[in-house]
Amino acid sequence: MRSDIAPGATFPDYELPDHETNPRKLSELQGDDPLILTLARGHYCPKEHQQHLELAAFYPKIAVAYTQIATIATDEHHTLQEFRNSVGAQRPFLSDPGRVVQKDLDIQEYTDPENDPMIPHTIVLKPGLVVHSIYNGYWFWGRPSVVDLWQDLRAVGEEVRPDWDLSKPGLREAWDSGDLAPFHGWNKRGAGSRSAEESRSYEAAGSGGSTSS
Repeated sequence: MRSDIAPGATFPDYELPDHETNPRKLSELQGDDPLILTLARGHYCPKEHQQHLELAAFYPKIAVAYTQIATIATDEHHTLQEFRNSVGAQRPFLSDPGRVVQKDLDIQEYTDPENDPMIPHTIVLKPGLVVHSIYNGYWFWGRPSVVDLWQDLRAVGEEVRPDWDLSKPGLREAWDSGDLAPFHGWNKRGAGSRSAEESRSYEAAGSGGSTSS
């Protein structure tokens, strides 16, 4: 991996076709959420299938946690679709048969000249494509477990979510004044947009009720 790709650096905003051939930028896929990005060998590798099966099982938690996930593989379009379908993924897979990412990041797996894949990596990105952690998965045990990802995402959440702890001084005052900027999800609705029912649902979170976050 290029030496400048390290925690705290900004990851390149690659644009590649997804499994439906639509060009997608990583920044578009991420939005203002954390992003788990896997750089994969491709459909032929059983290690990739095992990791991506685990990520597919983990996906319902990722989806409710305002977190995004994507995979880049060197497979061409139809093989990429087979890879995605075979692991039951419900998220974007991006195709890079031209090895743009492999070459740019200097991660050619030179020990496999037949397939010429990328050295597998899993990267946890804070909003803005800022690198939080990097895992080198050339050996399978180098890849992050679900527990590893959970711990990373907890740390990222504490850092980037102003409303992580609702007891933080000033948050209640901001809420009561209609300033929703610190409240993720709510901040997209605009001040004064809360219905009485929504307000009650949000306040119920403090006593174990439902919430929009």
